[in-house]
Amino acid sequence: MSTNENVPHEKTIDNSLALMREGYLFIGNRIDRYESDLFETRLLGEKVICMSGEEPAKIFYDSERFQRKGAAPKRVQKTLFGENAVQTMDGEAHIHRKLLFMSLMTPPHQKRLADLMMREWQKSIGSWQDTEGIVLFDEAKETLCRISCNWAGVPLKESEARERADDFSDMVDAFGAVGQRHRKGRKARRRTEKWIQSIIEDVRNGKLEADEGSALYEMAFHRQLNGKKLDAEMAAIELINVLRPIVAIATFITFSALALQTHPKYKEKLQSRDERFLEMFAQEVRRYYPFGPFVGARVKKEFVWNDCEFKKGMLVLLDMYGTNHDPRIWGDPEEFRPERFSDWDGNLFDFIPQGGGEAEKGHRCPGEGITVEVMKASLDFLVNKIEYEVPGQDLSYTLLKMPTLPKSGFILSNIRQK
Repeated sequence: MSTNENVPHEKTIDNSLALMREGYLFIGNRIDRYESDLFETRLLGEKVICMSGEEPAKIFYDSERFQRKGAAPKRVQKTLFGENAVQTMDGEAHIHRKLLFMSLMTPPHQKRLADLMMREWQKSIGSWQDTEGIVLFDEAKETLCRISCNWAGVPLKESEARERADDFSDMVDAFGAVGQRHRKGRKARRRTEKWIQSIIEDVRNGKLEADEGSALYEMAFHRQLNGKKLDAEMAAIELINVLRPIVAIATFITFSALALQTHPKYKEKLQSRDERFLEMFAQEVRRYYPFGPFVGARVKKEFVWNDCEFKKGMLVLLDMYGTNHDPRIWGDPEEFRPERFSDWDGNLFDFIPQGGGEAEKGHRCPGEGITVEVMKASLDFLVNKIEYEVPGQDLSYTLLKMPTLPKSGFILSNIRQK
């Protein structure tokens, strides 16, 4: 029996299999069933509180109440984040490390990446015109791998761009995976860490020159609060934490193309190059389509909220997908409607596709601005720079697999320059 008598709790011994089966909908299904913002369950043998909505997000991102240390399972650290990376840190050390990431993701950096993306997209047209068709997701991740390395100062041979892009992508794909997909993600991480660590070491011993201000330079020479440099392995892990999320924007670009295909009425508005509408469309893609399913933290010190006792050390999961589809926040959340962002106030807790709260001091993704700018450049390219056909294919995606994507990866054919 739960100690939280007034809080809905699952009667099953363990819900790990249900989580794997229900994916993005696991938390939301139970929030609806219990008509409550939170419930208690067991996952991998431990008691867990799951929450969804704006108020729970405010609580969850309160650093006095929650910490990240010990929240990310080792299997996620060994694939997605890297072990003991910035996502697992707290307090002053976290803020200090986070400022390093923030310094690399300022508006000028965002603009440079968006410009690089547009340039690379336009360079691709020639080769695409000579093919039967392309898979947008594959092209996007390779292009993003190329521009993120270029921007960060990481040398990347043209011949290995596809393989490195696949490795970055496999780390992300392993997030909710077991078996083969998980093993693939671990192998990808080991390969990528070895590659980036050797580059960091080359920069430190003068074999390779890195421009001051570049992500490579800043990670190689970053000093912690104790004045010491990160060891080469840790510097590599954090540099990967700059590059990997940029490659992951391929998912949002693919869903952007799907949104254009499913809602053609918005094409005209996007063709008018209305910057404000372009932003609204990109934000609605981030709200509507699945990206991160949920995020975890541990209770830092005991407190009670909503009749629920949060005990020190307890794992709590916040439903990102469910919060972005909460009907109390978003009227008709299952409708794709960019106009809803025309009067959105920038609330830090009701729209959380890449986490909530403040990026500077908390655990919201510092690369959100980069994501939006790169998406906008890619949307502009798809609408205003090329014409293409969408041949018959399976564009469905499942919410039961985390992360997810349209099954075909979105095939474009008969591509030509406008």
